[in-house]
Formats: sequence, C-alpha cells, structure tokens
Amino acid sequence: MGKPKRERSLANNEAKAVTKSLRVSPRKLNIVAGLIRGKKVDHALADLEFSRKRIAQDVRKCVMSAVANAENNHGLDVNELVVAEAHVGKNLVMKRFHARGRGRAGGILRPFSQITVIVREKEEETSAKPAKKKAASKGAKPEVGAKEKKAAKPAKAAAPAKDEAAKAKKSAAPTKTAKAAAPAKSAAAKEKKPVAAKKTTTAKKATKETE
Repeated sequence: MGKPKRERSLANNEAKAVTKSLRVSPRKLNIVAGLIRGKKVDHALADLEFSRKRIAQDVRKCVMSAVANAENNHGLDVNELVVAEAHVGKNLVMKRFHARGRGRAGGILRPFSQITVIVREKEEETSAKPAKKKAASKGAKPEVGAKEKKAAKPAKAAAPAKDEAAKAKKSAAPTKTAKAAAPAKSAAAKEKKPVAAKKTTTAKKATKETE
C-alpha cells in the first residue's frame, strides 16, 4: 500500500507558487512583495514589469507561475484573480571572507531567500454584494413611498377645509358689522333731528318775545 493522498491545504478558489534560492536578502525581497499584495494580477504584473528592483523579474515569474497553476490545475478565471498573500522566508546563507589587517579575516554572509505567492479568485464575493444592495433598495422604496403618501393625503384634505373656514369667517364678519352699524346710525340721526327742531322753535319764541 502506498501513502494516502495529502489533503489540499488551500481553498478551492486559491492556487500558489513557490520560488526558492533567490539571490537576495529577505528584507529586500519583502519590499518588492509589498508592492503586489492585495492587487489584481494584471496590476501586479504591470508594476513588477516596470519596477527598477533587480529581483522584481524573478518575483514576476513566480506570480505568472501561480496564475498558470490556477488556470490549468484548478480551472479558475484568470481575469478575477487577486494576489491574496506573498510570503517571504529565509533560505541558505553562503559564508565568505575577505582579508583584513595583521593576517586576520573578515566574515561575509551572502543570504538567499524564497517567496510564496497565493492567488485567489474573487468572483463569488463581487457578484453577491450587488444582489444584496438591490434587495435592500427594493424593500426600502415601497415603505418610504407608502408613508409619504399617507402623510400627504391628510395634509391635502385638511388644507381645503381650512381655506373654506377662513373664507366663511371673512365673508361673515363684514356683513354682520355693516348690518349692526347701519341701524345705529339711523337711530342716532332720528334722535338728533328732533332736538335741532326744538332748539329752532325755542329760538323763534325768544325772538318774538323780545320784539
């Protein structure tokens, strides 16, 4: 019996590629890896193509290898791939020396490093977000419209009633005052006229007696 097949450590929408023994220190390689983390594959390859770092071309080959693994081995869509992770690690270190004064030697370390690139397909998440937004907008519109309509109808019905009441008050007030004022004026005129007549008669009597 052979060994049992090892289970896949990555998800179904992920693929990876590893490049070892890169002639660069891990700290310098991590600067280049930080340029591509979280970017789409197209943008990451373009940045690496025009980067002035010497090791950028080797990193670009690793990204292209991960894309090829995703397309050929797992059937993922190349246009929806994103550089999800880019791990940098240490590799072998070559020890060299150079001569110093008084017959001594100075140590030299030539480090190597490795990089692991993981690409992930983002198609499912991008397609699910617009559906949720549309559903939320469809559910919210009828509620808002119904409330506005309910609030608008009583306002429209109450406005004509108020206008009619105001018109009735305005029309009724002048008529009452005019009717009440007219009899008062006529009564005062009637009372004043006899008084004036009496005064004139008394004045005539007085003149006759004096004559």
